[in-house]
Amino acid sequence: MSWAGPDTFPATSLADNLDKKLLVILRDGRKLVGILRSFDQFANVVLERSTERIIVGELFCDLPLGLYVIRGENVVLIGELDPEKEELPSHMVRVSPADIRRAQKAERDATELKGTMRKRMEFLDLD
Repeated sequence: MSWAGPDTFPATSLADNLDKKLLVILRDGRKLVGILRSFDQFANVVLERSTERIIVGELFCDLPLGLYVIRGENVVLIGELDPEKEELPSHMVRVSPADIRRAQKAERDATELKGTMRKRMEFLDLD
């Protein structure tokens, strides 16, 4: 049984991903999409035609960043995007930068309210 071929294993080096479209997830949770143009031994990477993909619920927006240099210490994950497949599920709705910022603020406000309500209810000790 011969299963070890050139396409059997995914890329094991960033060199295999040069000039390909990648998704980079950063420590602060941001998601960047762009073409890998360069990298070094510290996983510092240079993305060309990069965008920051912001997703809130079923809304998303790609904010253009252009040429972007990322320090390797901030990288959590780097993955190649399949050019043959849709990048996002079909139910996702592209919105304007202003709309996505409003959605982010609403999400932050809801999270803060939930935390505030939890603190106010702690005295009940429902456990």
